Amino acid sequence: MTLTVDRRYRLVYKPLLFIACLIPLGWALGGVLALGGLLPSMPLFDLGADPVRKVLGIVGKTTLNLLLITLAVTPLRQLTGNGYLIRLRRMLGVFAFFYACLHFMVYLGPFQGFSWDAITKDIVKRPYITLGFTALLMLVPLAITSTNGWMRRLKKRWQKLHRLIYPIAILGVWHYWWQVKQDIREPLIYATILAVLLGWRLWRWQQRRAATLKSAPPTARERT
Repeated sequence: MTLTVDRRYRLVYKPLLFIACLIPLGWALGGVLALGGLLPSMPLFDLGADPVRKVLGIVGKTTLNLLLITLAVTPLRQLTGNGYLIRLRRMLGVFAFFYACLHFMVYLGPFQGFSWDAITKDIVKRPYITLGFTALLMLVPLAITSTNGWMRRLKKRWQKLHRLIYPIAILGVWHYWWQVKQDIREPLIYATILAVLLGWRLWRWQQRRAATLKSAPPTARERT
């Protein structure tokens, strides 16, 4: 039986995306288990000389990747005309929040040993941590209101609230850029992709505004 597009997204694409989003977590967990002797040692699970920092990097970069992929859904939908892509955006956003929380917990626990004195000194010495924590706090209301129920309650306010993803992504890339001390090639790639995604939205907004002004009565155009 041939699946309809709706059922294909619900029964095939969403489960595949769910599994794909779990791959970085499986990679990090595999490395931790191999380190503890619970899994055989293999190159895939080698976390290097500093496993805690490696895991911190895995979940941190995954957060950024998912944020940018989430932002890419709307341009892809507009370019392809495939409205069903929007159905994948919520899962991507929730997983971005999940990995951001993991990133924060790895920093608090294995990286800093829950030493609040060390954490406080680190925040003062490294302001990029404040940027990352701010982005995490801004993600919280987006994750809470990601359900259909909250969409119905908030109505038009829901879309305005979820525009927070733009400053969140900027803070996330900024956090990564400041963290890197010398080789900025990878943060530069993230910054370029983000600039393209935000630039697309700005261009589309200008196109809609121009079309609205063109179709408006002369008095309305004069007031503008």
